[in-house]
Amino acid sequence: MEKQEILNAIAPCGIDCVNCPLHEHNITEEMKNRLAAMMGKAPQEMICQGCRSDKRAVICPVDCPTLTCSREKGVDFCFQCPDFPCEKLTPAADRADKLPHNLKVYNSCRMKKMGLEKWLLEDARTTATRYYKGRMVIGKGPVVE
Repeated sequence: MEKQEILNAIAPCGIDCVNCPLHEHNITEEMKNRLAAMMGKAPQEMICQGCRSDKRAVICPVDCPTLTCSREKGVDFCFQCPDFPCEKLTPAADRADKLPHNLKVYNSCRMKKMGLEKWLLEDARTTATRYYKGRMVIGKGPVVE
C-alpha cells in the first residue's frame, strides 16, 4: 500500500476509518437515509472519507483536537509521538458499546508492533469484531464464539 492510502485508511488516533460503517466504501443507502433524517441533512452529506479528509462523518468533530495535535507535533500517528499515550486517548465508558474510542491505544500499540499495513490488513477488523461481538473472559480478553 502507498503511504497516502494508509493515511486515508487510519486516523492518527488509531481508529481504522476504512472499516467504519459510515466510510464511503461501507455505508449503505439505509444508513445514509437514517442518519440524514436524524441529523436533518441530505443523505449524500452522510458519506465519510476518513478523518484526514475534509469530508468527515457528521458524528466526527470538524476540528478534531487529536488530528490537530498530530499535525502540530509532526507525526502521522499518535504512537509516533513522545507523549503517547496522552489524555486524548483515555478510554471512556460512555457509548463504548457503539463507538470505537476505547480501541485507540490498543490499535496504536498493535500498529507500532506489527507495522501499519500489516495491522490494517490482518488485525484491524478482527480486533473490532472481538470488541463488539466478543464475550469477555477474564484473563483472556474478548472471545468470539
